[in-house]
Amino acid sequence: MINDGIITDKEDIEYFTSNEYRGILEAHMVRDIDKQHMIYFIRNEKRIGAASYCTYQSEDGKCFILDYWIFPEYRGNGTGHLCFTALEQYTKNDGAKYYELNSSKENSIRFWKSIGFIENGKDEYDMPLLIKI
Repeated sequence: MINDGIITDKEDIEYFTSNEYRGILEAHMVRDIDKQHMIYFIRNEKRIGAASYCTYQSEDGKCFILDYWIFPEYRGNGTGHLCFTALEQYTKNDGAKYYELNSSKENSIRFWKSIGFIENGKDEYDMPLLIKI
């Protein structure tokens, strides 16, 4: 994401390259249940974005979106909406019943609200949570 120019903010770069973030991802990948998954969005045999998520099948079917991005050259023409629709269809086959994510960036919050997410309090890091049921 950094090399692709998706993450450019200095504070975000520091976080996404930190041992803390790497540890969180590794913990989600190696557990036996409710593992983290990553998918790529592909158009005309080219990657146009990706998402990382965890569906909590052992609980209530929440699909928590850890990361979601569309490469900059594909933004602004509905691609993000289409990719989320594809993610929704794909994860529902894996038991997802609703979706939640955290975001502190205004442009991201506007995007998520435009596809039906609503505010749902704050997480343990005081970041706004958004939910779509």
